[in-house]
Amino acid sequence: MVAYGGGKDSAYAVAFVRAVHLALAERYGDTFQLRVVTMRHGGMPYQVMLNIDRTYQALHLYEDPRVDLFLVEGEQVRPFERDRPMPHRLIEFNRTDMLMSGHRSYGDGRATFCNACNLNVANSFGIAARHDGGVDLIITGDSPQEQRDYALWIRKLSREAGLKPADARMGFKGTLETLNGLAIAYFREIHGPDDVERIQERGVTSDVPATLRFFSIYDYTSYASGAHWRLLSDFLNFVFDEVAFNFTESDCANPLLMAHLRGLRTERVYQRTYREGVGQYVDFALELMRRKNFPEHLVEEMRLRYDTEEGIERTRRMATEYAETAFGLTTTQLVCMVYSPFAGGAAHLREFLAAEHPDLLMDEDAIRALLAGSDNRALAPRLERMSGLSVNDLRVLYDGALWSPRTDISDQARVLQRVMVTDPHQKVITVKRNSAGDEMVDRVAGR
Repeated sequence: MVAYGGGKDSAYAVAFVRAVHLALAERYGDTFQLRVVTMRHGGMPYQVMLNIDRTYQALHLYEDPRVDLFLVEGEQVRPFERDRPMPHRLIEFNRTDMLMSGHRSYGDGRATFCNACNLNVANSFGIAARHDGGVDLIITGDSPQEQRDYALWIRKLSREAGLKPADARMGFKGTLETLNGLAIAYFREIHGPDDVERIQERGVTSDVPATLRFFSIYDYTSYASGAHWRLLSDFLNFVFDEVAFNFTESDCANPLLMAHLRGLRTERVYQRTYREGVGQYVDFALELMRRKNFPEHLVEEMRLRYDTEEGIERTRRMATEYAETAFGLTTTQLVCMVYSPFAGGAAHLREFLAAEHPDLLMDEDAIRALLAGSDNRALAPRLERMSGLSVNDLRVLYDGALWSPRTDISDQARVLQRVMVTDPHQKVITVKRNSAGDEMVDRVAGR
């Protein structure tokens, strides 16, 4: 099995494994059954499906009976279909996780988009690996050292969150079991302990074959995209589309929204400029691209995209449109998220109302009463429209913790706290927190 997210690295991994697949058939007259699996999520534009389709055509995978091409959509495994519409339930699933995580973190890029998504990716591995009799081997481009480091980080995170990791001798099955414990704990923090159904459906599948193993192609080929550029662009017809290619991702539009949220928080909460906030994200993300050995011409392409006022305005329009089409989220709802006005006992409610909805300032006490459980049929629809969340979800936020870049949070959100503290994709920076230019320590994180 090969996981193909639709990006440049996994496209190369699929091509490499297909070459082995065909070489064995030519040499021995027989070969293994190849399973290629793509997990769909709300941040995956249609352009990614087109790249996957072009790769499959170039490698002649569609017509080979020794190849299975699957889509994983939540808990469902389906044959790959380029033009299959994104399921509404999947969009709502991703949207709710995004909003509930984002409202606990001021719209922090990694917390908003990546925490839940990474757990969903792990779940898709388990679902695809056990499907229809299961697989014996998962082939990946991650180096053995990366795999070991990730497994150790998961186990350490599990212990620090007060959980017991699975026996390390259980291999990948044990890693999935450990991740399942973390997923249940994380989503209990995010969605509240009483929403049992929502929590359970976000667990990580671990009932895979006990003999399942990983094999890395990392030591057998030059894996950096610059080393196989012609294979990607000329043979696989891979297109670095403006919507799908964002910073370190060539299969996901969410980093575009991460930069957008940073700009909105700086513009609205800090009363600075949108460009200043986006610039903070761009500086961080370009540095991350270089650390990940992106070809310099792609780094330069991304820099130029955000280099001028016209470019900033263009990407802002793209982000606004994508948030609406992919997740059904308006700018009003994104602005609400970067204030996090309802979480942690509505600690920032007054600041949010004064800046964004001054006509509701006189209703602050009534809003707090509604969040605490009282009924208010006049205010409830207004809060739901401005946040994109149900009143029940807003009450969960009100009763739960609010992460801050300046302070730690309580045991109410141990997993969220530990994930954010130990996140390798973050940078601590000094920012101006108001129009007067007063400074504070902040975090920028993303992809």
